[in-house]
Formats: sequence, C-alpha cells, structure tokens
Amino acid sequence: MVEIEIDGKKVEAAPGSVIIQAAEQAGTFIPHFCYHKKLSIAANCRMCLVDVEKAPKPMPACATPVTQGMVVHTKSDRAIKAQKSVMEFLLINHPLDCPICDQGGECQLQDLAVGYGGGASRYDEEKRVVFHKDVGPLISMEEMSRCIHCTRCVRFGQEIAGSMELGMSHRGEHSEIETFVGHTVDSELSGNMIDICPVGALTSKPFRYQARTWELSRRKSISPHDATGANLIIQVKNNQVMRVVPLDNEDVNECWIADRDRFSYEALNGPDRLTQPMLKQDGQWITVDWTTALEYVANGVKQIKQDHGANALGCLASPHSTLEELHLATQFMRGLGSDNIDSRLRAAEFPADGHVRWLGTSVAALSTLERVLVVGSNLRKDHPLLAQRIRQAARRGAQVHALNDKVLDWAMPMAQTLTSPSATWVQALANIAAAIAKQNSVAAPVAGDADDANAQAIASSLLSGERKAILLGNAAAHHAKASSLLSLANWIGVQTGATVGYLGEAANTVGAQLVKAQPLQGGMNAAQMLQADALKALFLLNLEPAQDCAGGQAAMAHLGRTAMVVTLSPFKTNLDISDVLLPISPFTETAGTFVNTEGRAQSFHGVVRPLGDTRPAWKVWRVLGSLLNLSGFGFDSIEEVRAQALPTDITARLSNACVQAIDLTPAAQAPVIASIYQLDGLVRRAPALQHTADAEVAHG
Repeated sequence: MVEIEIDGKKVEAAPGSVIIQAAEQAGTFIPHFCYHKKLSIAANCRMCLVDVEKAPKPMPACATPVTQGMVVHTKSDRAIKAQKSVMEFLLINHPLDCPICDQGGECQLQDLAVGYGGGASRYDEEKRVVFHKDVGPLISMEEMSRCIHCTRCVRFGQEIAGSMELGMSHRGEHSEIETFVGHTVDSELSGNMIDICPVGALTSKPFRYQARTWELSRRKSISPHDATGANLIIQVKNNQVMRVVPLDNEDVNECWIADRDRFSYEALNGPDRLTQPMLKQDGQWITVDWTTALEYVANGVKQIKQDHGANALGCLASPHSTLEELHLATQFMRGLGSDNIDSRLRAAEFPADGHVRWLGTSVAALSTLERVLVVGSNLRKDHPLLAQRIRQAARRGAQVHALNDKVLDWAMPMAQTLTSPSATWVQALANIAAAIAKQNSVAAPVAGDADDANAQAIASSLLSGERKAILLGNAAAHHAKASSLLSLANWIGVQTGATVGYLGEAANTVGAQLVKAQPLQGGMNAAQMLQADALKALFLLNLEPAQDCAGGQAAMAHLGRTAMVVTLSPFKTNLDISDVLLPISPFTETAGTFVNTEGRAQSFHGVVRPLGDTRPAWKVWRVLGSLLNLSGFGFDSIEEVRAQALPTDITARLSNACVQAIDLTPAAQAPVIASIYQLDGLVRRAPALQHTADAEVAHG
C-alpha cells in the first residue's frame, strides 16, 4: 500500500490508484464530472483539479496516480480557485433552463454550480446551440446544448455495452456528441447512459416531462425479467410507477440495469391492465365481483374432479411469478390430488431427477473468468447484465468461446465461435470432449471428432488458464437433448476444472425448481398438458401460451377445447381460450421473492397499491384453497407463506449433476426461445421497448 496525505489526513491507497479513489476511501469529496468508478479515465472535464505539493500547477485528481508521501490539498485556495475557474468555463455555453430540465434536482452540474459557480457570467456572447438528435424510442437527445463533453456516454458504450454508438465529432465549440450518420442507439443497456449523464443532455424519453424528481418516492424492488435478479429503485408518484433506475449491488448488477428492467414499467399503467374479475357467459365477457368469480372456479373444480378425477386438473405457472405464488399454486394442485403442474414452459425435455439447476458459480465471479464456453445462447440479448460481466472479463484477456447455430454479435472479443445446427449440438460438444480427451490421454465419454480444428482450439483454451466456466443458455436448457448437453458439459468441466451451470431464463427459474413446480410422481409436464384431451381444467398463472409456451399457437387451439381455463394475470389476455380472468398483481403491487440464477433469494415489497380490484396471486390461491377445504392454506401474511416456501438450505439444493446417458441422435425439434423484448407479458406491453430495433427484428 501507498501512504499519502489528503487534507492533513493520512490515507493508505492501493498502488496504481489515483487521487480521487484515495479521497473516496478517506471520505473526502472531490468535485468531478467525467470520472466514473466503472469507466476508464478521461480527465477531460478538469473539475477535479487539486493542489499537490511540489506540483507546478493544480493536478486532475482522477488522472494523477498516488505516490508514496504525496501531500494533497483539496480545499486550499489554489484548488478552489482552479475548480471555480473550470466551473466558469463549463457554464459559458450551458443554457439556463433548469426549471424545465428533467435532470433538475438530481443534476451534478446544478449541485456543483451552487458551491463553485459565480453569481454572474463575465461572458456576453451568444450561447452556442446544438440541434437535437433522434436516437430511438428510449433516450432523448433533445437538449444537447446542455452537454459538457464529459464523454461518459461514449466510454459506457465502448467499455460496458461493448458498442461505440455515441462519439464526439468536430472540435472546439463545435464539438458535439452524436451517433454515426444518423444511426439510433440500440444497445440493450442504453438506458444506463441516462443515469451516468451528469447533466440533462441525455434523458429518458418515456419519462420526459412526467414528474420532477422531488415529487417521487423511491422504493426498492427486484427485476421480474431475466435470471440476474437486478436490484431496482422504483420511483412512484400518486400511486403510479413513474421511473425505474438501478440500485447498486456489486454482487449482482453493480450499478447497471438492462433496458427491459428500466422501461417495462410502461405496461403497468397501460390499457391492457385487468382490474376486475371477469367470466365468459354465452361467449360474452362480463365483469363480476371476486366472490362470484372464485366460487365459480371452486364449483367448476369440484365438478370436474368429481366427474373426471383429479388428473383432469392442471396448472401452468410462469417462472416470472414470485416464489410464494409458485409455492401456493403447487400446494393447491397437490392438495387437489393432481401432479399436473409445470413451470418449464418452453422446454422440450423434462427430466425428473429433482435437481435444481443453477449458474454453478456466483454472478460476480463471471467478471473474473479467464476461459468461458457458452452453449446455446444469444448471450447479449438473453442476459444483458451477465453478458456485461463476461465482456469485462474478455476486455481483460479472457478467452470466450461459443457454440451456437449461427454467429451472433455479442459485442465482445470472441476467441472461437463454433456454429452447428441446433439438432447437432450434442455431437458438436462431443467433438470438443473428444479433443479434450485426446489432449488429456483419457477415454472420451462418447464418439466425437477429436481432430476437428474448432473443437481442438476450444479444447486447448479450456485446458489452459485458471478460472473457467461452461455456461448453458436458454436454447440449451430448452433443447430436446438438454440432458445430453449437460452430461457432456459436466464431463468437460471435470476434465478442465471449469464450473458448469445454466444462465437461467426467468426471474424465478431457480425458485420454481426449489418449490417443486413440476411433476414429481408421473404427472403431466407442460408439453403434455398443452396436448392432453384428458385435461378438463387448466390454471394459467402469469402466462400467455401463444408467447410463453413451446406449443405456441398450436397449444392455443387445443386449449380452446378445454372445459375450463382459468387465467390469473395482471392483463386482459387469453380471451379466446379462457372462461375466467382473475386480476392478479404485477411485481410492483405485491410482496414476493425471486431466486436468481446463482441461488440468491431476494425479497421485495409492493411499491404501489393494487390497481382497481387487483389482488396478489398468493391471496387468490389462499382463498381458492380455503373454498375447496384444502389443508395448509390458513396464511395471514406473505411472510408466513415465504417461511414455508423458502428452503433454509438453498445452496445444498442446487445441483447440475446429470446421470442420463448421452444421446448423439440429432434432435427432432429446434429449441424455443423468447427474443429480448418478448420474454414476458410486461416487456411485450411496454410501448417504448416495442419500438426498439431489437423488437422490430423480432416482429419481422
């Protein structure tokens, strides 16, 4: 460690660190704009000038490395004068539009101008004007005259998002931040540019002019989308969600969130919201009260069970539901005597080994990997925040390999991409295993081409280095030969010292497995329930079969012939196939728990009151269980449900072990995966997200 002195206080700093980092560690604030803890040093705003003894002039704290015995003054006359001079230059061309600026109240420039700005400007010349740019539906660049050229947004694109979508053109007072030749900003992480902009140059287009920051209440929550479990701050006004921003958690999402975490809130206030129970009578939907709707469902379940037996009852539950909702849905079905429940909606293979599949390592560890093999994933779009961590590892020299059906742009340096039709992924992975076996002088688990050049390159890479991981993506998890892929991955992991795990599709993919939301004793799996004529009643929890199930439209046609379909959803959906619609709360209107891909259980509270007559799904299951005289439904609070649902030994339950024999026969069907903005009902109903380039590609 290096010992320096800051404002008379002795501070120990790591060798190679800079003054501003040492000052943060000591609790000393140095004003700055261009510096950001997650970005490279630019040193172009000069606001962090400090007085370093023996230096001929004030030095930028963000770009000056610490040295043994260095003495720094951050509040000396020399330092303050330098900082005030910089502020005067920054304000020369800055428009005086704080009263209408969305950044007003949370603007770094505004805050620092109070302490370092003058009472009047010495410049009489006209301020420069920078014309607005249209860069897509998410980011507003209407007031680029406010830009102070800190280049945080540029560096974020290059270093975190992996694509330099913004850059600085021209020079001097003509300098401006813009995209290349009128392109839009299409990164799946682009909204973070809004957060890191220290002025009001980049603002949220959907949030624009909706509220002032001091009018908003801030409440913690967890993302309900992919399996990362990003921590959120949800900002609320008049019982309505107005904005979503990241909550720092270095172990999960750091200080970033994906655009679908940030902008999907639009669906919460949209026209599709279901606010009252509805019944279909003579082909017409009528609004009823909760008592009527629940009694109708209970009586229907009793009649179908009496006439056709408990095996005629089934439930498909979305893994985007909370742990408590999934637990009670499972208890409800098993209390009725049915084992027909499943949350593996897009899967083609349904192992019954009882193992809880997970990442195989921690989320934070992805940033430190040296070797990575990703099988069957569009990593950048399926898991934006996990991709960002692997991107940082790649920037530090990690070798990243992929096995996919086509070459995909992951916006990171790739060492090797092995392309093969999804039907032959098992054979492609077997070739890698054979190459490893040949280099290790051991027997291969199955027949493979050890001389395949791509397989040899990946094998040699995985056999070198220290920290390694084999990660199975959504397409691998939904593959018809998923167990064979996992068995081969496990063998390769043992031979190379790599961890093996699943990236995870949904917010509660791991949680659904923990509460056993799948058949245990010969019940029908998701695919069978969508095809079985013997099924007379089906509960749909938080899902739309046409978009969320592997069966798609074919499943819808079959469900239309089912005697009773009960949809529990925040939205008016499944109208053609349902007989009952029960309005349940989205994640913002209920408490719950999501278990992310590393097995981290994160509980949250509702941030707004339920809309209309909406009720939390756990309460709906509780009342239905009571109406049907099922035992174990006498819960008074969600904490009681959570105590029963959440295992105390989550880590002990996690396992990617697989003993199934490896089958090299080509798979008969391609895996079904959801595109980035079709993953769940919330993102599908967020207007801004549906106007992005990614959504337009998915829509064709």
